[in-house]
Amino acid sequence: MHRNKPSKLNDAEVITILIAFHLGGFRNLKHLYINYVQQYLQDYFPETVLYNRFVELQQKALLPMTLFLKTIRLGQSTGISFVDLTAISVCKNKRIFNHKVFKDIAQRGKSTMGYFFGFKLYIVINDRGEMIDFVITPGKVDDRQPLQDTNFLKKIAGKLFGDKGYISQKLFENLFIDGIQLITGIRNNMKNQIMSMYDKIMLRKRSIIETVNDELENLCQIEHSRHRCFSNFLTNKISGLLAYSFLPKKPSI
Repeated sequence: MHRNKPSKLNDAEVITILIAFHLGGFRNLKHLYINYVQQYLQDYFPETVLYNRFVELQQKALLPMTLFLKTIRLGQSTGISFVDLTAISVCKNKRIFNHKVFKDIAQRGKSTMGYFFGFKLYIVINDRGEMIDFVITPGKVDDRQPLQDTNFLKKIAGKLFGDKGYISQKLFENLFIDGIQLITGIRNNMKNQIMSMYDKIMLRKRSIIETVNDELENLCQIEHSRHRCFSNFLTNKISGLLAYSFLPKKPSI
């Protein structure tokens, strides 16, 4: 009796189907797989498996998919970078105490849209709208903490534009030592600072990263509340980011 038989679908085929889900306008992966892939794409995927088995194969493809995104599909720093975060809710606030899937993993946090229960996705993009790097943290992590991680800053150089949530003198000094100039707006109770006209214009262009976040949420569908395990949650996020890297036209300056 043979155990652990090789799957009919390899990792590349699983990743391709996941990317097609995020770029095809489908809102339900099961609907895409059963009613589209298995019916109309048999020439490309001649040996499909049952949907439940496909869900299991997603977990197996998570590592190669992450490596593919990190090593090949991310963009390069151009000297002008933008940083921002987007909140990823895993359930509605009124269901927090009954939520069990992400118990002891997800945390309460606060964004510009209010309080939520889930995670934060931090992304850094260049002026061409290409994603340079990303990191996922629990919801209560301070907005400035990822910028203190040297691994997160390896691909960033030059000027980094962020919103007022990244204001910190210590953070500015630490980044400046690493060759990164953090540029943010000022709060109402802060003294005005001298800033070059170029930096003022580029700071106004920071909305480009908010457009990218909007495309990640609405086009690539990186957020929904139907997850049943943490690994498939990560698979959905990574495949959504990977799908964004294949968009033919990205927001740019």
